[in-house]
Amino acid sequence: MSEEKERRQHGHDHQHGRHQEEASRHSGPGHHGHAHGHGDGARDADFSVLTEMLDLDAEVLHEHLDELMGWIEKLSGGVAGRAEATGVPEPGAPGAAGGRDLRVLDLGSGTGAGTFALLRRFPHAEVTAVDASPAMAARTEEKAVAHGVRDRIRTVVADLDTEALPAGPYDLVWASASLHHLADPGRVLARVREVLRPGGLMVAVELQGFPRFLPDDLGIGRPGLEERCHAAQAEGRAAAGMHMTEEWGARLREAGLDVVAERVVAIDLAAPLPAATGRYVQASLTRVRSALDGVLDAEDLATLDALTDADGPDGVLRRDDLTVRTERSVWVAARP
Repeated sequence: MSEEKERRQHGHDHQHGRHQEEASRHSGPGHHGHAHGHGDGARDADFSVLTEMLDLDAEVLHEHLDELMGWIEKLSGGVAGRAEATGVPEPGAPGAAGGRDLRVLDLGSGTGAGTFALLRRFPHAEVTAVDASPAMAARTEEKAVAHGVRDRIRTVVADLDTEALPAGPYDLVWASASLHHLADPGRVLARVREVLRPGGLMVAVELQGFPRFLPDDLGIGRPGLEERCHAAQAEGRAAAGMHMTEEWGARLREAGLDVVAERVVAIDLAAPLPAATGRYVQASLTRVRSALDGVLDAEDLATLDALTDADGPDGVLRRDDLTVRTERSVWVAARP
């Protein structure tokens, strides 16, 4: 995850991409937002919202992410040297002896949703987490210390479009909501092939858009607010040249990788929702409000203000009709 070209325009995400240093470039989970030209104070506040949103995305959707990691583990054929004990150790928990270290590269790591999920699933893994943002890398390091896994994570600040990938070989390359932000995805995927060991896996996860949270009729403002937000975001991503409609299976094959599995993960959470859902929706809509300021009309912006008001009567923290609906497409490819 990193943030830049749509963390130049949306918003995931989760997981989700290439996070740029300032939050004003990210308008949603796993996406990059465009810069808004705010002063330092506004940038700091925006970055705080961004990091909170990414962390909450990982918290709310952790069961789905862990399930995805289990599927990847099966495809990997146990190369991870997984612990023999039943269950998945939490970060920092001791694993069974034996099994070699698994070298993992996380491209566009953001605040580390994918990194920490990989460490939970693969107790012998060591992850190199790459992001364009020094602040995102620092946040990942802070969380690694808190989880007791700082010795298993190496952070690298690099722009995937212009800088070389950290030297391999790697057993697994993970890229969640980051490929569509690249100026030349094919070139980066060719580099991925070079740093993968023969038989190593590349996992690409892409979001189908910003998650949906709201009913059509909110009881305030005009019905259809979320649809208008999605339409405006899609238009902005298209104008920014995001690779939102790529056939990533074909792209992986063009890079010399063999696609071994594909799946679509449909997420549809309804009550009872995880405890952090309200804060996740609030942070996500705050990012949407920032990204679409001057794009939506005054009435829709006022509705978003009411929804994101932590103390207001119409704020999402007080609503009991929230959901979390999204889809993530996953491709797994191997280096021959």
